[in-house]
Amino acid sequence: MLRQILALRNSLAGLRYGLLKEAALREEMILLALSVPVAPMLTRDPWTLVALWGSLLFLLAVEFLNTAIETLADRVTREIDPLIKTAKDCGSAAVLMAILLATMVWGVALWEWLFA
Repeated sequence: MLRQILALRNSLAGLRYGLLKEAALREEMILLALSVPVAPMLTRDPWTLVALWGSLLFLLAVEFLNTAIETLADRVTREIDPLIKTAKDCGSAAVLMAILLATMVWGVALWEWLFA
């Protein structure tokens, strides 16, 4: 039980860091918070709600991993390094894929709400 409590504390510290220090994470957290009342207006289907909120949670998770990569890379070196650039670019590409997924999920739900 102690391990779970310590893990929760570390997770909350990461959430706090993201909220206070990283603009992209802050924007995505706000987007998730706004989606809480909006998503149930688009659908009553529980699986669609899971997809809507889950796509934003997935985006946040990928953004946190990207932040971890960038923070670690900056700790290793601030000098221009092709491997560090590749790591950061791949992290950024992962965020882009998560954004596209969330956009598709929300787009389909909005389409169904408007035209179904």
